[in-house]
Amino acid sequence: MTEDEVRARAFAMPIHSPAYPSGPYRFVDREYLIISYRTDPERLRALVPAPLELAEPVVKFEFIKMPDSTGFGDYTESGQVIPVRLKGESGGYVLSMYLDDHPPIAAGRELWGFPKKLGRPELRVHADTLMGTLDYSDFRVATGSMGFKHRTLDADAVAASLGAPNYLLKILPHVDGTPRVCEIVRYRMTEIRIRGAWSGPGALDLHAHALAPVADLPVLEILSAVHIVADLTLPLGSVVHDYLTR
Repeated sequence: MTEDEVRARAFAMPIHSPAYPSGPYRFVDREYLIISYRTDPERLRALVPAPLELAEPVVKFEFIKMPDSTGFGDYTESGQVIPVRLKGESGGYVLSMYLDDHPPIAAGRELWGFPKKLGRPELRVHADTLMGTLDYSDFRVATGSMGFKHRTLDADAVAASLGAPNYLLKILPHVDGTPRVCEIVRYRMTEIRIRGAWSGPGALDLHAHALAPVADLPVLEILSAVHIVADLTLPLGSVVHDYLTR
């Protein structure tokens, strides 16, 4: 393999059999359970990296089932998103993500900087209740529930919320352990088609864990619970702040 061939093929590792294909990535029948809750503002401020600014003391705990996704297959993920602002623009800072499939873990971390770790999330209907769970190894760290399809939501408003910008703190180390990449990445979903969106009564139970610290942001008050089914595209992102450039 020549040096030019290496440069031409250097998209993902390993070079002879990449862990994921090149994007963008299309998701069909992507299903969300999003439970928004009020939490301790001081704990939030300690986790939101400047220049992002905390918008409100709220966390969105998400359980997302993705049965049909380009190159990634069928998987589920769960995590926490914090409402923030950057230069006056509102969006969400993705704090944590746990999922059960290697290609989206590798692609998410390497391309955009998604804070992904291996976990065991699940989203399914139990009789009259939509249930989301997250296990880290064999320990249950989160259980979310919502009454199934109690009220229909406005599809245009839901599409606008899914298309809002999101921010990630991307870190890639140098071979000596120092940061080679340290930046804020911005991305937003496109080509959004809402298949259905509903709200209902919700509940969320979090448990402390040293390596899956979702309970570090305690649930003080449930604000909303929404259930969404949508098709959408995840394009590649852009760098909006570089910590290593002064």
